[in-house]
Amino acid sequence: MEGPSRPRFLGLEESNSGPWDVAILPVPYEMTTSWGEGTEKGPKACIEASSQVELYDSLLSHDLPCGLNIHTAEAWSSEAGTLLKQLDSIRDYAVKWLDGSQFPIFLGGEHGILPPLMQAAAGHPEIEGDLGRLTLVQIDAHADLRDELGGERFSHGTAVRRALDEGVGRVLQIGTRTLSREELTFAESDERVETWFARDFMGVCDGQAGWAALMDRIDSIEGPVWLTFDVDGLDGSLVPDTGTPVPGGLSHWGAVEIIEHLFASGAEIIGADVNEIVPGENRLTQFNAALIATKIMAAHIASRD
Repeated sequence: MEGPSRPRFLGLEESNSGPWDVAILPVPYEMTTSWGEGTEKGPKACIEASSQVELYDSLLSHDLPCGLNIHTAEAWSSEAGTLLKQLDSIRDYAVKWLDGSQFPIFLGGEHGILPPLMQAAAGHPEIEGDLGRLTLVQIDAHADLRDELGGERFSHGTAVRRALDEGVGRVLQIGTRTLSREELTFAESDERVETWFARDFMGVCDGQAGWAALMDRIDSIEGPVWLTFDVDGLDGSLVPDTGTPVPGGLSHWGAVEIIEHLFASGAEIIGADVNEIVPGENRLTQFNAALIATKIMAAHIASRD
């Protein structure tokens, strides 16, 4: 049973009975962090921080939730004793939210939640069991294309590689700025992977032209899409408490423009996750994560019109 004091996303009043238009789904998963820790506390901190986000959205010219029914679900939890069983339980948690009845936004938790989310997404009516139809748009400082990290194949650093193993048809990486030789070789040799390095569209010399090209590429996306947003895709100064903050990343407004273009394209965005949220004492990381999740919600609502 849901406790009366459980925080609600954006501090909105919610109905406990569906149908819902947007579902906020906390997945406090942490098993393979390799440096900074604390992702298991991220979803709750993000939801709490969201109460300080202004409800008015300039894209909508209206206050959220624009008359729609929003639901903050009970957080995923599992007593499973192994990593693989934990991932299976995430898949089982996600399946019921991926039937096409509502737009799901999952809050992580480490990026290792992605493969089970892709398994669950296979049942979405836009996918019909064929993940080859799906384009994964990945905003991230890292490629996450290693075959293993620290001896573990199901790690936050292997999440996109494992998503491809699940059958995802294409990955569009945006904002990559640190990767291994192994990952670069894999990305260059696998036609399913398209990488837009941050330096190419944010550099001092040719960043403006690169940015315009990126927007054109996003506008051209068609078919079903999943947005996976690792908060370290933002500049490290905006998310200092995430596990591996990296300089040279997206500004807030850069991220907003990417999200708005993606949802305004000809694509059908079937779901999203915002991951690697680690709360800090100054609350900057969780607040900026809440801003991103809010913008995803607003862009989804705008795309319904």
